[in-house]
Amino acid sequence: MKLALKETELSPRELAVTFMDTESDFVSEASVYWVLKAHDLITSPAFLMVKAASEFKDKTIAINQLWQTDFTYIKILGWGWFYLSLRPVSSD
Repeated sequence: MKLALKETELSPRELAVTFMDTESDFVSEASVYWVLKAHDLITSPAFLMVKAASEFKDKTIAINQLWQTDFTYIKILGWGWFYLSLRPVSSD
């Protein structure tokens, strides 16, 4: 709670990571959010709804013209950040 009052600009995720870095103890982002919410220190996020298009603007006319990838990162305590890239594998 002290950290949240001191670092008011941090999100629940950033607070959880900062707490783990400084206290060497685990706390989940969700737990941070619910504690802050219970003490009226956070409001629910305002979501901007974006409507999906019914089709791609730039249509492909052959295979392999459109690729997609996904990235995520994992914090490994005592080491640093591990970046993971996922990509589709061809069946050729």
